[in-house]
Amino acid sequence: QVQLVESGGGLVQAGGSLRLSCAASGSGFSINAMGWYRQAPGQERELVTTITRDGSTNVADSVKGRFAISVDIAKNTVYLQMNSLKSEDTAVYTCYARMSLRGYGLRDFNYSGQGTQVTVSS
Repeated sequence: QVQLVESGGGLVQAGGSLRLSCAASGSGFSINAMGWYRQAPGQERELVTTITRDGSTNVADSVKGRFAISVDIAKNTVYLQMNSLKSEDTAVYTCYARMSLRGYGLRDFNYSGQGTQVTVSS
């Protein structure tokens, strides 16, 4: 069974930095893409950033130039480096992964973590 476990959230002052981590555990999977969503109270979920297995990334305009995604393939872990944080970045950040599972051919399976709170104080 595949699990995604996030860490690194917390409280930070505006202008500060945080790094989120998301580790995928289990067996029989290969990662096709990983990324992060966020959702602030009363707002719609926003796709923040994604990285694919070939290293291609995309980043939401709202965080471009401040956030960066990276991956450690050997550790099945994706990171979100968040710099120059603003109060509007306050949200629950949730990791997701799009995976292939052994025995299921090319079918994609989507998994999400439990979410981690990021609070930026102004």
